[in-house]
Amino acid sequence: MSALVVVAAGPLSTLQDAGRFGWQRFGVSPAGAMDAVAYAAANALAGNAPDVAAIEITLTGDTYEVEAESVRIAVAAAAAIVVDGVPAVGWRSFTLRRRQRLVIGPVTHGTRGYVAVAGGFAVEPQLGSRSVHARTGVGGAPLKAGDGLPLARARAPDAPDVKLDGLALPYVPLPIRVVLGPQDDHFTARGIEAFLGGEYRVSAAADRMGYRLEGPEIEHAAGFDTISDGIVFGSIQVPGTRRPIVLMADRQTSGGYPKIATVASASLPTFAQLKPGDALRFAAVAPAEARELLRRQRAALARLAPTPACRDPRDLSSEALLASNLIDGVVGPYD
Repeated sequence: MSALVVVAAGPLSTLQDAGRFGWQRFGVSPAGAMDAVAYAAANALAGNAPDVAAIEITLTGDTYEVEAESVRIAVAAAAAIVVDGVPAVGWRSFTLRRRQRLVIGPVTHGTRGYVAVAGGFAVEPQLGSRSVHARTGVGGAPLKAGDGLPLARARAPDAPDVKLDGLALPYVPLPIRVVLGPQDDHFTARGIEAFLGGEYRVSAAADRMGYRLEGPEIEHAAGFDTISDGIVFGSIQVPGTRRPIVLMADRQTSGGYPKIATVASASLPTFAQLKPGDALRFAAVAPAEARELLRRQRAALARLAPTPACRDPRDLSSEALLASNLIDGVVGPYD
């Protein structure tokens, strides 16, 4: 069997695709990639359809060894990369052969990166998705040393390796855009002013389920309990602590704390790259503006066009280095 073998993995490295939908009414979390932009970039570099499952790495990197004739591996991450002991640049694909190793170091800008293979992984989907929800075990478990991820292709495509400019990806810059509601009427005017006017920081309690934020208190109008209703990716609850919790990909399916706002879908990739200690502010937009931001982001992702890269890190000349983006992962202007 052709496989990508895990030599070492960070504690939060998991297989993720676009998510597990249609089951939330039964209490099953959708899971899925936290950063849709970097996830799409990884699949574009691998030559895959945009919804093919990829490995999501968080903060710490992974090491893989090829157990196949050859494989094309794409790395969409701001991290140091080493191929068989030779340093290489990120945001590109690598064609590796049997026994070659790929080492991805800690993420240096942002929090997450994605590793895709040409053709995808031949992992059986559960409830229509290959995404791992670690808390419940649906879809499997986080990667660990010794795991072998079966490859859908026995050999790499016969085409040049490619690269992308990490600075040109369509991230929406800070502040984080939000649409107020659906329960903003559960907060006082002073509470909403604090939410939109204050600076928050990501606390240490931040993972794929949700981010607790530290900052100004948000005043409830009358208590902090509501009838439980559905939770979506980006719902912002405010419990009795009066500080917001942003619910993420592995969120619970329903909750009874009032939701002051929802993060606009186009801002979620930017938010997902924040790490504990990072500062942020929120800015309210109308639903129509949020939809337009998402339309433009998706159109930009559909236009991603990787360009040829050096076939092997040993081929890097001074001219190639000067032409490469050596400072990736920075969230740049959206327009």
